[in-house]
Amino acid sequence: MQVLRQSAEEKAMTRRRKRKTKQQPLYQRWLDAARAKLDSWRDWRKWQPQLGPMQRDLIGLGLMILAVLTLLGLSNISSGALLNWWSLTLRRAFGWGVYPVALGFALAGLVLIWEDARDWLPLSPAPVVGLELLLLVLLVASHAPLVIRLGPEEAYLIAEQGEGGGYIGWALATVLVEALGPLVAAVLLLVLLMVALYLLLSLSWADLWDWVRHEARRGKAALNRWWISRQGEPVTPELAEAPWWEQDPDPAEAAAAKKSSTKRSRRRKTKAQPRDGDLPSLELLDPGSPQAYGDSDVRRRAQIIEETLASFGVPAQVVEVNQGPTVTQFGLDPGYIERRVAGGEVRQQRVRVGRIVRLANDLALALAAAPIRIEAPVPGRSVVGLEVPNETISLVSLRQVMESRPFGEIDSPLTIALGEDVSGHSVAVDLALMPHLLIAGATGSGKSVCVNSIICCLLFNNRPEDLKILMVDPKMVELIGYNGVPHLIAPVVVDVEQVVGALAWVTRQMDERYKLFHKAGVRNLDQYNLRMARRKGEEPSPKLVVFIDELADLMMVAPDEVERHVCRLAQMGRATGIHLVIATQRPSVDVVTGLIKANFPARVSFAVTSQTDSRVILDQGGAENLLGRGDMLFMSPQQSAPVRVQGCYVSDQEIDRLVKFWGDWQSEGAQAELFPPWQGFSLEEEEDSLLDEAVALLDQRKTASTSYIQRQLRIGFPRAARIMEQLEEQGVVGPDRGGGKGRKVLGVQKVDLDRIAERLAGEEPD
Repeated sequence: MQVLRQSAEEKAMTRRRKRKTKQQPLYQRWLDAARAKLDSWRDWRKWQPQLGPMQRDLIGLGLMILAVLTLLGLSNISSGALLNWWSLTLRRAFGWGVYPVALGFALAGLVLIWEDARDWLPLSPAPVVGLELLLLVLLVASHAPLVIRLGPEEAYLIAEQGEGGGYIGWALATVLVEALGPLVAAVLLLVLLMVALYLLLSLSWADLWDWVRHEARRGKAALNRWWISRQGEPVTPELAEAPWWEQDPDPAEAAAAKKSSTKRSRRRKTKAQPRDGDLPSLELLDPGSPQAYGDSDVRRRAQIIEETLASFGVPAQVVEVNQGPTVTQFGLDPGYIERRVAGGEVRQQRVRVGRIVRLANDLALALAAAPIRIEAPVPGRSVVGLEVPNETISLVSLRQVMESRPFGEIDSPLTIALGEDVSGHSVAVDLALMPHLLIAGATGSGKSVCVNSIICCLLFNNRPEDLKILMVDPKMVELIGYNGVPHLIAPVVVDVEQVVGALAWVTRQMDERYKLFHKAGVRNLDQYNLRMARRKGEEPSPKLVVFIDELADLMMVAPDEVERHVCRLAQMGRATGIHLVIATQRPSVDVVTGLIKANFPARVSFAVTSQTDSRVILDQGGAENLLGRGDMLFMSPQQSAPVRVQGCYVSDQEIDRLVKFWGDWQSEGAQAELFPPWQGFSLEEEEDSLLDEAVALLDQRKTASTSYIQRQLRIGFPRAARIMEQLEEQGVVGPDRGGGKGRKVLGVQKVDLDRIAERLAGEEPD
């Protein structure tokens, strides 16, 4: 009975489905049928003929023999009636294109016989169609001038002799010229040629144009070097950059002309402020190579993803693919599954996103690529992003990002280049809007390279009078190469004992700027500098960026002082033009405290070892699945979710060239040796304002305690304890003896009492 009941329910469900289908409009049914047909053709292997091993070998061997016979007949090495007829027929049909056709026969036979050839040959439909379209365009282009100059009849006789584009080229050229005219036919052939190259190379127009520009630049540089070496002159960078036909015989005049032309080009590129000769040229950086991505491996991976999800009962379809330098993001559209609800009715329900997320390990196993990251859903798009690592990671150069459109559209001198996202688009941000940046990641993940790229961006866009930089490098090896740059306030701070003094000096600079703003009646540094520029004799205040390469080392030595100064600067430094860039390799709660995280909304996380570290820096997981070597997650204050970016790379040679430029730029003796403005500061705290009164209270006493100082001065216990520690450091009291015995008063000199009395009397109001 149960079986009969189920069969009846299935028949009723089938009738309802047919009735629902008949109620749909005719055009909707046609669209559904076409969509189903396209889905069945999604994989190119499905519409290939299914051949057995023996059939495949026989057909492949026949095609290769046909290619060899064709080449023998065309070269007149062997003659025969059948062979001559076959070669003449092909020559008349394709003209000079008979040789590519013979090569196509050979490649097709090789693919059928040798299975490994299918992995390295582009067998997907797009390259094959592009190659065929390219051959047709070249055949028509070779025969079209004959049709225009001699006419269709004379051009036909030439095609009959097996020359030009053959019958195919003559027929298509005649139709295009007679129907559209010579000019429109030429334009149409050019468009078809671009489409054929697009399908064949699987490159976008922008990538193709970048590749052409890069190769043209390389050829131009090689030609210049050859010409200069032929003239017997030393090859200098200035002469190698300028074309040899525009070079001046005088090197000094050539250098001056190059400087003026560089000045004009930089003024056109930058909108934030005029780039004159004082700013370095981007030619100091190595040019980036264009990224070329193929779609053969992408189609295979898309098929594996769909089949793996379907095997677990999760229907999904790959609707978009975004290829980046590090990972390829597959956009999944979750499908629908049928579920039985109350009353026996079957309804279609969309697959839950959580089911796809839980299959991350199974997808990594099927793709043989780990780790993978699932972004569910992708912000701003109704797809689930599956990020799969590429087999080879492409290098993203700093110059490539700085020359991109997103970098040039930001109207700020504090623009920094981060890298490229998963779609291959350049990512650039404004440090003034962050206004501080926190960088974390494991050892060797790319933190130091990221810090160097940020420093280089600032040095390329700012003069020394507009920007000042303070660098703290407890590791003593990462940032010392920037010593000698005129932007530095002081040499790179490598002594941990001077760090607190340096941060205290920056804090005082912030307080003094706020006093100046209050006096001038302005709110921020830009308004203050604008007002000072209108006054004669007044100098504007530069922006100040503080770099700390390793925060964990400082938090181990002086956690309270470092956290207090960092938090104060992060809370109030934006209006005064003071910004912080802090990096650490240990993103734990005792280093990146909650107070520090609250004041750093912009964060960058490189690869970390555990999900706990990822939650500390980003408040969510995901950084543990990064690949390292510049692969990062960038959390911006303007975005709700972190963005995956492949960081830009800057080499030591590029940094040395930039530092040498600024070292040669400054005049001799202008900055011979820098002395830290906080010279003499150490880890010792400043003397408390009530310290002298505490010394006066201890006169004529043998013992002292913290509670006594607290009661007499009417202050809190923590401040009284700090005063007692300072008294011990000055030798006024001895160490704590424990047991509630208090401290022994060692003695107060009479001179100190007289000085204290004079100071206290001078502070009393008249």
